[in-house]
Amino acid sequence: MTLTMLKDSLPDYAKDLKLNVGALDTIESLDKKQVFGIALASAYATRHPQVIRAARDSAAAHVDDATARAAKIAASVMAMNNVYYRFAHLVSDKEYAKMPARLRMSAIANPGIEKRDFELFALAVSAINGCGMCMDSHEKVLVQAGLTRTQVQDAIRIAAIVSALAGTLAIEETV
Repeated sequence: MTLTMLKDSLPDYAKDLKLNVGALDTIESLDKKQVFGIALASAYATRHPQVIRAARDSAAAHVDDATARAAKIAASVMAMNNVYYRFAHLVSDKEYAKMPARLRMSAIANPGIEKRDFELFALAVSAINGCGMCMDSHEKVLVQAGLTRTQVQDAIRIAAIVSALAGTLAIEETV
């Protein structure tokens, strides 16, 4: 089942979300590998099995094995980093932000794909996980790499759509 097929199963109240899921194929500022890599990393970040399967099926035609693996790396490493750095950023005692994290994250340095693509994945996952410090860091790297605000915004839009898809399906699973 693809994301398109999954959107067709959404309830009527999610009409806007259906339209937004359908619009994923029309994003022009990013290439298809980036769009579907971001969608896949975002799906992993939602932890929703049905969304993960649909994103994986949708991405199959657009991403290679290295990109699919990098999406997993981004979701995994950022799940750890987003908790740590969100704490360091939000806690009143700012001394924590000055302390070394002492968390292994060597995969960020060599994710097996182009650095800017991995940064897009990490930015999307950080947005889903709500870590402002990480979003700032990844956005700066992307801008320094020459990406436009539109490209950064599109990455976040993809993350928002995938996150909302998982949230809506979770609502429907509980009613």
